[in-house]
Amino acid sequence: APEGAIAQAMRIAEQSEFQMLNQYGNEANPEAHYKTTGPEIWRQTQGKVTHLVAGLGTCGTITGTGRFLKEQDPNVQVLGVHPDEGHDIPGVRSIDQLQQTHFFRPEQYDGLVEVQTQDAFELCLRLNREESITAGPSSAMALEGAFKLIDDEPGNVVVVIFPDSAFKYASSVVKHLAGLGSVQATSPSRKERLLDQMAENVRTNMALTIDVESAHELWRQHRPFVMDVRNDSEFSLEHIPGAVNMPLRKLGEHVGDLPEDLETPVLSVCQKGNASLLGLLFLTTLGYRNVRNVSGGMIAWREKGFITEPTSRDLG
Repeated sequence: APEGAIAQAMRIAEQSEFQMLNQYGNEANPEAHYKTTGPEIWRQTQGKVTHLVAGLGTCGTITGTGRFLKEQDPNVQVLGVHPDEGHDIPGVRSIDQLQQTHFFRPEQYDGLVEVQTQDAFELCLRLNREESITAGPSSAMALEGAFKLIDDEPGNVVVVIFPDSAFKYASSVVKHLAGLGSVQATSPSRKERLLDQMAENVRTNMALTIDVESAHELWRQHRPFVMDVRNDSEFSLEHIPGAVNMPLRKLGEHVGDLPEDLETPVLSVCQKGNASLLGLLFLTTLGYRNVRNVSGGMIAWREKGFITEPTSRDLG
C-alpha cells in the first residue's frame, strides 16, 4: 500500500543522503543464505538433509539456501510455505503478496503449500507448551507446511527454518488463541513487602554495606568469616578463598557452623550483592554485630581482579 513502510522508505531513499537497501530486491539477501545458511545446514546434517522447508517472506532464505543445497545434492527437496490471503502472521506473505518480492522463484522450488492462520497459531502454542520451543507463528506455519508436504518416512532428514520467536508477537498470539488474555497480577504479600523493605533498608544503610575494595582489604588483613550464599554450583566454580558456602535456602540448617563470637567480622556475599542482603539480615537477627554486605558481590570482586579459588568448602 502507498502508505506502507516500504513505500515510505522508497520515498525517503529518493533523497541523495539516503540509500534503500531493499531486502526484497537486493541480491545480497539470497546470497547471504547461499554463503552461510546453506553450508551450515549441509555441514550440520553431514550432507544427509533430504528436505528444506521455509516460510515465504522476502524469499531470500529459501532461494539462497535452496540453491546451495541443490548444488550439493539435486535430490534435496526445497519446499515453500505461505499463509492464506488476509492472514495475520508477521514476516510472511500470501501468494498475492509474494509478487512484490524479486526472490519469489517458484520454478526453483519442489513444492508450495498454504497454511491457515489459525492452524499456525495453534501449532505455535503447542510448540511452546509441549516442546518448550519458543517459536513464533511464522515458524509454526513453516512446520505445519512440512507436516502437510512430507510423509513421515525412515531416512528423511527435514530441516525447517524457524526465523522468529513468540516474544515479539504476544498481542497477535492472544488475539488468535482464546483464553490467553492477560491475567491481573496479584499484589505482593505482606511477607514479600516486608522482605523487600528490609532489603532496601540494608542497601541504603552505609553501616551495613561495604564496597568491594574495602571488603578485599578487610579480607586481606583480618580474614573475616566470609559467608557465600550462592548455590552450590556457582560457589564451586569460583569464590573468595576461605569462604564458606551457605546457600540462602539452607541458612537455617547451618546456624551451628557460624562463629561463636557475635563480634566476629563477617562478610555476606553473593553474585551481585542482592541475595546476600538477606543473608546479612539473617545474621543480624541472630545477634551478629559486625556483618557487612559486599556491594556488587562476586561480579565486582572478579572485575577488580581479586584472588579467587575454585575448590569448595561446602557445608552441604
